[in-house]
Amino acid sequence: MPTAIPIHDEVQLPPFKYSHILDVPSEYGDWRDELAVKGWTIVKGAVPRERALQYREEAFKWLESFPLGFDRNDTSTWKNEHLPVHMKGGMFHGYGFPHESFVWDLRQEDGIIDAFAKIWGSDELVTSFDAGSIMLPKRTDVADAGKWEHIDQSRHRRGFYCCQGIANLNENGPDDGGLMVLTGSSQLVEKYFDKFGRSGDRTWGPFDWYGFSDAEQQWFFDQGCEWVKVCADPGDLILWDSRTMHYNVRPTGERDRVCTYICMAPAKLLSDEDKLLRKEAFHLERGTTHVPFAAIYSRDHEPKLRNGKPDPLDTGRSRQPVPRTDKILKLAGVLSY
Repeated sequence: MPTAIPIHDEVQLPPFKYSHILDVPSEYGDWRDELAVKGWTIVKGAVPRERALQYREEAFKWLESFPLGFDRNDTSTWKNEHLPVHMKGGMFHGYGFPHESFVWDLRQEDGIIDAFAKIWGSDELVTSFDAGSIMLPKRTDVADAGKWEHIDQSRHRRGFYCCQGIANLNENGPDDGGLMVLTGSSQLVEKYFDKFGRSGDRTWGPFDWYGFSDAEQQWFFDQGCEWVKVCADPGDLILWDSRTMHYNVRPTGERDRVCTYICMAPAKLLSDEDKLLRKEAFHLERGTTHVPFAAIYSRDHEPKLRNGKPDPLDTGRSRQPVPRTDKILKLAGVLSY
């Protein structure tokens, strides 16, 4: 466990208008109370079950659209050589995946928009340009990349800042891979950093990210926090406070894990700089990290490396481009509400 040190070198951030919204549990009388207390919750049936399973079908069609020989019915093709380049056994960020048509269709689902609207008290929302996961079971060619326990919120922020989401697209039980959350950690992270300090560099690039070592996690265990594997049905929306420590695990059973990551926040939080960056990212089909406003992290396209060389299949463009409807352009932050 780290040693307590005097607080110093804290970055001064302006007060955040919404920092208090999850401070008082039992205020809402619905799943938001669980989100406040545990740091995560499940919005049941945010997407109708049959439609969610159809989105899963679209995800597999996307995999099969590449000339790499992948066949969902032939387990011998469930290998890196037959799949677009990915990380952690099935997290896809390249190849224009964040802007595939079916991914944008998911972002437009009424149940998903309504859930984020309940959190923020506004239905005039913008979305992150996140990607998703297609994790196949029984793979033997995936190197263990570690757990990567982290929060997607800067250690310098105070109070609530953002809520992340996973649109779950298949049955997801204890052995089917998925999201691991450290229940209760969202309400303790500030106390942790107040006690042990906010200096040091434990981020891979975005301002809103911090990774925890095993030793650092022990303090949270001592306060009663426990790791929980979240289980969900097709169409469920898993939500968690960005202060909640989390990571994902691969399937160990028979089923594949298919999901997309979705995070929404009020459009009025966008600065002029945010709007320009999001507009460029949308038109160039670049991805972003989870937080869709302020300190947005979006990198220029660089083809994924296959066997040490840029993969010509990764053009950075989606295979089924998204239509430019008013609803999509507003969610993208390109068109004002």
